[in-house]
Amino acid sequence: MAVRPATAEDLPEIAALICELAEYERLTGAVAWSDPEELRPHLFGGSAVARVLLATNEAGCVAGFALWFPSFSTFLARPGIWLEDLFVRPEHRRQGHAGALLEALRSMTTGRVEWSVLDWNASAQRFYRSLGAAPVDGWTTWRAAPEA
Repeated sequence: MAVRPATAEDLPEIAALICELAEYERLTGAVAWSDPEELRPHLFGGSAVARVLLATNEAGCVAGFALWFPSFSTFLARPGIWLEDLFVRPEHRRQGHAGALLEALRSMTTGRVEWSVLDWNASAQRFYRSLGAAPVDGWTTWRAAPEA
């Protein structure tokens, strides 16, 4: 098992993982792009705003991914990481890939690694708690969606 930064050559695999994640999260209609190339400038262009780590198995097959971007805590005065998406393909679960991805992210910052978890995803919540993570009491995620 290994974790590595994604490259532009991984774009088709990343797009497939995003679609698989949307299906798993029951958000199939949420994928707003139709061509994976729409992701390229945001992940690999000169003004990339997000990054991807890939988890691979011993055979080199992509088992999962973490899509993340830098954040900053004004109170800690430290940079951190916002983990936008973490997904491991069902056939690769319970083999350490998710933990390895989170460990890699933790090693990349002296600040916080933060993420959201769907309320219904009890198995993910149990997993995150087993790593020592906990929900942030008193905070609710808010969103201003782009206008159609």
